[in-house]
Amino acid sequence: MTTFKYTTLNNIARDGIERLGENFIKTKEVEEAQGILVRSAKMHNMEVSDQLLAVARAGAGVNNIPVAKLAEKGIVVFNTPGANSNAVKELVIAVLILASRNIIDGINWVQDNVDNPDIAADVEKEKKKFAGKEIRGKKLGIIGLGAIGAKVSKAAVALGMNVYGFDPFIDEARALNINRDMHYITDINAIHKNCDFITIHVPAMESTKDYIDAEAIGQMKKGVVILNMARDVLIDEDAVLKALDEGKVRYYVSDFPNPTVAGHKNCITIPHLGASTEEAEKNCAVMACDELKEYLVNGNILNSVNFPNVDAGKCLYETRVLILHKNIPGMIKKLSHIIGDEGINVAEMTNRSKNGYAVTVLDLDSKITEENKKTLASVEGVFKIRIIK
Repeated sequence: MTTFKYTTLNNIARDGIERLGENFIKTKEVEEAQGILVRSAKMHNMEVSDQLLAVARAGAGVNNIPVAKLAEKGIVVFNTPGANSNAVKELVIAVLILASRNIIDGINWVQDNVDNPDIAADVEKEKKKFAGKEIRGKKLGIIGLGAIGAKVSKAAVALGMNVYGFDPFIDEARALNINRDMHYITDINAIHKNCDFITIHVPAMESTKDYIDAEAIGQMKKGVVILNMARDVLIDEDAVLKALDEGKVRYYVSDFPNPTVAGHKNCITIPHLGASTEEAEKNCAVMACDELKEYLVNGNILNSVNFPNVDAGKCLYETRVLILHKNIPGMIKKLSHIIGDEGINVAEMTNRSKNGYAVTVLDLDSKITEENKKTLASVEGVFKIRIIK
């Protein structure tokens, strides 16, 4: 069996690494690696070699990876959607209660009075300062109904909240399948205007930058609590701080400390703990390693963010050729003619496309030569050719 070299840019849980098996050899030299496993390391300024075939991100967000640049080199980028969703969901529920009950202010009071011999008696006089509200019966607006948003909606309903969901990428039928006890909203402004708590769970893209801005905050109820466990760029934090200072927003809860929000009054800032559980790190590592192994060994693609999913199973024929290319008219015809002109029979073919990119898998009855491979690679629009078997 073919051996592959891989490297890790961050610590990847052993549970995942062990799934790669003995045919995967770890290297410290990035330029030697055919696969990269990464969590938060920034790759935008990293030079990658022609050896690199795939990058697997042990997590959902890929804003630390130059996805489009790698696609043009025929390098598949994977992520692990849903693997850490339960961990983030639990943190969202925790901070909902923290922000509603003034728990942090109460804890800080205790810390400030640790040397007070009368602390037990003073508690009874001081605790009224920290009286909060229950979340039961309150309106929670969820912006983004992916793996995390869906879990948050179900947990919040179970806690007695009235949940309103909005997602620009899905329709009502799909939203109802997520949670039939959730009110699906097609106008995000309805969430802005009516909800006591608003939590955002959309990916960080150019179109979602400052998704909650001064205009959105201006529509919100006085005393609203805004939760951001997704990415700091989704919120216009200067606008949030202004609203905090004016008393419009009661609390801003963020999992992303930065000089803008850290230490500001009524900002509850958490050190990026959303997916920081043993279970989440294990789940992400296992999924990322499985994706990387399946692609390198069999050429199958699952959970790629730049190429379509392709499942051709295991190759039962003499040769499997994997072609990553632009999704342009006539491409399949050109590739088929090259193979046919060499007298090679295509036993099975799979082709999938996504956002201008495509993958073609050819299972052949005979081997192909290096010259055949070069001819296929010379076709305009082809990024990479792999001979799997």
